[in-house]
Amino acid sequence: MAATEHTSKQFDAELEAVRARVLQMGGLVESQIQQAFEALVSGDVALMNKVIEDDHRVNALEVEIDESCNHILVRRQPAAGDLRLVMTVIKTITDLERIGDEAEKIARMAKLLSQKERLHLPRYHEIKHAGELALDMLRKSLDAFARLDLSTAAQVVRQDEQVDEEFRAIMRYLITFMMEDPRTISTSLEILFVAKAIERIGDHAKNMSEYVVYMVKGRDVRHVTVEEIEREVLK
Repeated sequence: MAATEHTSKQFDAELEAVRARVLQMGGLVESQIQQAFEALVSGDVALMNKVIEDDHRVNALEVEIDESCNHILVRRQPAAGDLRLVMTVIKTITDLERIGDEAEKIARMAKLLSQKERLHLPRYHEIKHAGELALDMLRKSLDAFARLDLSTAAQVVRQDEQVDEEFRAIMRYLITFMMEDPRTISTSLEILFVAKAIERIGDHAKNMSEYVVYMVKGRDVRHVTVEEIEREVLK
């Protein structure tokens, strides 16, 4: 009995360690995004380079956590809620790694934009607002994961619609701008790449929140409506 209890405590400690590493990875990715936006607005090339160079740290954490999860699956053969937790972690770190990739893309686009003459484009206000929304989604999805908070998870899924609308508005603006002045096409396309990266960050944060619902409720809510997710959360 004592041996079984000891094994159970060891398993719980392993699961908790993996959860903590996910939140550590999330914090690093969050920092990457913040720095990428800051570099975009300020034109700080050194900060852009830092974001690009830091991407390997995010990749290394993904590999490390994935290996830990594989070890748990093989050694512990978890079931029910524990298995859902491990599967949620594996999916979550994939999305976090991809968010890190989007932060790197923003930094690379920022470098290209910093080399050009400043034009009156939605490089600051509109892009900054969309970026803040996407970053808030990431923070909330990490918080939902940490606290198993389904209400916050549902908020993130709802917020994704706002980020998508922001992206469409920026795209419409840029198309109009390019039609009016063809000299801005190259720069406008680079800004569009930034806007698309922000939209993708929102998508990944939404995925992470949907995994939280799966972890807690045992129901896969991908590809269902926001209303269905909200109803599932209230059950």
